[in-house]
Amino acid sequence: MTNPIETTMDAETPRPSQELRSALAAVRTEVGKAVVGQDSAVTSLLIALLCRGHVLLEGVPGVAKTLLVRTLAASLDLDTKRVQFTPDLMPGDVTGSLVYDARTAEFSFREGPVFTNLLLADEINRTPPKTQASLLEAMEERQVSVDGTPRPLPDPFIVIATQNPVEYEGTYSLPEAQLDRFLLKLVLPLPEREQEIEVLARHAAGFDPRNLAGAGVRPVAGKHVLDAARAEVARVQVSSEVLGYAVDVCRATRFSPSLSLGVSPRGATALLATSRAWAWLSGRAYVTPDDVKALAHPTLRHRVQLRAEAELEGVTAEGVLDTVLASVPVPR
Repeated sequence: MTNPIETTMDAETPRPSQELRSALAAVRTEVGKAVVGQDSAVTSLLIALLCRGHVLLEGVPGVAKTLLVRTLAASLDLDTKRVQFTPDLMPGDVTGSLVYDARTAEFSFREGPVFTNLLLADEINRTPPKTQASLLEAMEERQVSVDGTPRPLPDPFIVIATQNPVEYEGTYSLPEAQLDRFLLKLVLPLPEREQEIEVLARHAAGFDPRNLAGAGVRPVAGKHVLDAARAEVARVQVSSEVLGYAVDVCRATRFSPSLSLGVSPRGATALLATSRAWAWLSGRAYVTPDDVKALAHPTLRHRVQLRAEAELEGVTAEGVLDTVLASVPVPR
C-alpha cells in the first residue's frame, strides 16, 4: 500500500508557493543520491522542519538513520551535530557547561552540541533519564539554562533522535513527558529487495557514506526557504468540521479499552500542525480529513500507551489507531 505522504506534489499551484514546494521537492532528490528507499521519511522530516517539531526515528541498525539526517542537513545547508548517547553521558555533555579560566579567574560558558540546527541524538534510549531530561528545555523552549542563565538555540532547531526497537539490554524507556515532545515518530522499514540491490550497487561503484559531496549531494534550499514555507503553512485554512474531526480522533484514543494512556491535547495540536504542513506540501491551502488520517499514525503512535494485558494479547498501537480511525465519523 502506498504511503499517503509519498505522493507527488501538485504542479498546478501558483507561485510563489510552488517555487517553495519545488525547492523542498529538490531536497528529496538530493537525499535520494545517498539514501535509498526512504522518501516517506524524508517528507516527514520536512514536515517536522516546517512545524518546528522534533522527530523520533525507530529502526534496526543499518537502515541509514544517521546518513538520512546528515544528507538532509547537507541538502538544506544546515548545521548538524551528532551525540552518541551512552550510559555515562552527563547533561552538561549535551547542553554545555561553565568552564573556569585560570587566566581570568572567571567562568565562561562552553556550548554543547545542542547548539546546532539539526541535533542527531543517536540511541537516545541508552542514556539515563537525567540526561534524557536535559533535552526537555531545549526541545520545548528552544533554549538551555546553565547556572540560571537562559541561552537561546539557533533557528531552525530540531532534535532527531534514534532508537533501536530490538535491543532492550542497557536501555532506558523514554518517559511519556519526553515522548510527548516529539512531533513525529517514524518507523524506518528494512528496504525491499530491489532497493537493497541498489544500495549494494552504489557501494560497489565506490559510494562513500562519509563523503556526501562525492556522492553529488549539494545544498538546494536553506533557512530562507524554510522561513518562507513556514509562513505559507501558517495561512493554510482549517474548517471547523476538520478541527472537530482531529479532536474526535484524539479523544477516541482516551476511551480505547486497549490503552492506559490516550492522546493529550498537545497531541491534538501536533496533529493539526502536521496536517496543515502536509496539506501545503500537497499543493492545497486547506486541510482535508484525509490529511488528518495521513498524519495520524506518525503523529500519535508514540503518544498512546498500551495496557499490559493488551500487549500480551498482541495488540499494537498501530492497530489501535487503525480501529480509532475506522470508528470516528469522517466529515463530508
